[in-house]
Amino acid sequence: MKRFSQLLFFLILLLGLGLIMGGTKNHNEPKVTNNSSAVWGFYGHQKINRLAVFTLPKGMFGFYKNHIEYITEHAVDPDKRRYAIEAEAPRHYIDIDHYHHDSLTPFEFVPKRWEKAVELFTEDTIQAYGIVPWHVDVMQRRLTYAFKNKEVAKILKLSAEIGHYIGDASVPLHTTENYNGQLTGQRGIHGFWESRIPELFSEEYDFFVGQAGYIDQPLDYIWELVKASHMAVDSVLSFERDLTTSFPTDRKYAYDNRGNRTIKTYSRDYSRNYQDMLDGMIERRMRSSVISVGSFWYTCWMNAGQPDLNKLEKKELTEEEKKEQEELDKAYKKGKIKGREHQH
Repeated sequence: MKRFSQLLFFLILLLGLGLIMGGTKNHNEPKVTNNSSAVWGFYGHQKINRLAVFTLPKGMFGFYKNHIEYITEHAVDPDKRRYAIEAEAPRHYIDIDHYHHDSLTPFEFVPKRWEKAVELFTEDTIQAYGIVPWHVDVMQRRLTYAFKNKEVAKILKLSAEIGHYIGDASVPLHTTENYNGQLTGQRGIHGFWESRIPELFSEEYDFFVGQAGYIDQPLDYIWELVKASHMAVDSVLSFERDLTTSFPTDRKYAYDNRGNRTIKTYSRDYSRNYQDMLDGMIERRMRSSVISVGSFWYTCWMNAGQPDLNKLEKKELTEEEKKEQEELDKAYKKGKIKGREHQH
């Protein structure tokens, strides 16, 4: 009897530990922590910005290489800002499939120029369904002015942040109303595609993308980037749906340690199978991000008259800039996103 009581106690203890670590098990949806992954994941955005530095020509490379840690670290500031202000969220996406027309595709129907789009749909509507291509255009003009004025702090800040928005425009699920599979019973696919898989497999990707090039029409370029991303949406969703029906349910998810927490996430085997079905899509989108970021930096520098970056001295942040960064970090640590939550 004593032995039976000990065994019963042991089983109860194991059950209790399982509930504490994993919560109630649900084999239909993974649990993704708020701060472990964001658009392309923090890992992905930082990797893209870092690699973009190596696409730059001689006149720019030395300056950006000297500041590569800043460019890398602050690639995620726009995602942190989503925790601070509501106006930030729409800058990261555009639900292009919201815009319907009987005989035109969304890319034929939606004007590329901001003023015409506002005139046709109203600014409230456009803000509600995302503004990423227009915001990239705004950012490239700001970066050009920073180069012209030789403002080092602004050059670095804007370079890091425009890299983030260009990366967002390269993600298929940033171009659709079904951005997290919530309309098709695939909730969690956003973080799966852009965070989990790059974290697991991006070291296998070929990131030799060549040298940055001059972009004649930046607004047209970013719209084409969004279009290329959107063309992949059906595959992103349908392949994962097909895999779910054929993959063993008990092997779809795994538990992973993130800091002091244990989270439920997609298993390595399931992730590998999905990546294989996508046939290099995520690698191609990341490569596109890298060369696009470098090319936007290069274009802004060229349009500013190719200032000698080697003569620019890094100045300390002003008190106002330090305060802004501190408030950004503080808001992010609170963990409450304002506006649309992408995959959480």
